Amino acid sequence: MLKQTLFFSSPLRLSMRDKQLVISKKDSNEIVTRPIEDIGIVVIENQQVSFTVPLLNELVNNNAGVIICNGKGMPSSMLMGLDNNSTPAESLKYQLHVAEPSRKQAWKQLVEQKIKNQAAVLDILGVKNHNLKAYYSSVLSGDSSNREGIAARQYWSYLFGKDFRREREGLPPNNLLNYGYAILRAATARALVGSGLLPALGLFHRNKYNAFPLADDVMEPYRPYVDKVAFDAAEEGLLDLNKDVKTRMLKVLTADVGIGKVTRPLSIALTITSASLVKFYKGETKKLSLPVLI
Repeated sequence: MLKQTLFFSSPLRLSMRDKQLVISKKDSNEIVTRPIEDIGIVVIENQQVSFTVPLLNELVNNNAGVIICNGKGMPSSMLMGLDNNSTPAESLKYQLHVAEPSRKQAWKQLVEQKIKNQAAVLDILGVKNHNLKAYYSSVLSGDSSNREGIAARQYWSYLFGKDFRREREGLPPNNLLNYGYAILRAATARALVGSGLLPALGLFHRNKYNAFPLADDVMEPYRPYVDKVAFDAAEEGLLDLNKDVKTRMLKVLTADVGIGKVTRPLSIALTITSASLVKFYKGETKKLSLPVLI
């Protein structure tokens, strides 16, 4: 079932009653409720939103990702459950003992599909002769020849111009990409935890200061969905992170994704990818279920 994404940008009080999220406006008596079982992601942006611990516990028990933004409106922290899967010990056992060749093969598949989806974005935008096929067709195990980085330089140049540099603190539309990726990262971590995997154990990303390297790995082929939304916003001159742009980014989670022989919303596709990674770790499959940008 497609879960709801809730975004709170005004002063509110959030509580729980009868397994329902109760939303109370601080300047009126208006009350709105939402079934907690239908919620997938909660984004709390306004610094005057208050919430109760029982509500947070119930959201976590239902594997809902809770994202809290800083004073600049950027996602800065995330509440995740520690026991959201019936067989976490079994999944973790296989995750801990995956062989290095298998780890490199999984990363190869993720990089290939990321570049394929980047090429699909450029195709949709009518970019001719971008030659990204040469890169995704020649990815080696573990991407030892860095096809991801080489393809990215060409991709960003076509997407936002030759002077664009993809940098976290760079000029717009870097800010749009940062926001979209933060939301995507949270949704990916939620899907991984729901599959009994530990986001702290990555395939390729292994920075000791990074709490979610596996989420950074698995989200790679999904990044182009954010890129397309950021491009469309930039083309319309929307380079500030206003409410409209943030709403667009949140809608990425419901974008149509081709995965296997079916089309699913992106948030559901993430759960399929995460489940396939568990099977990959167990040796039950050699191929990950990855998104195809359509």
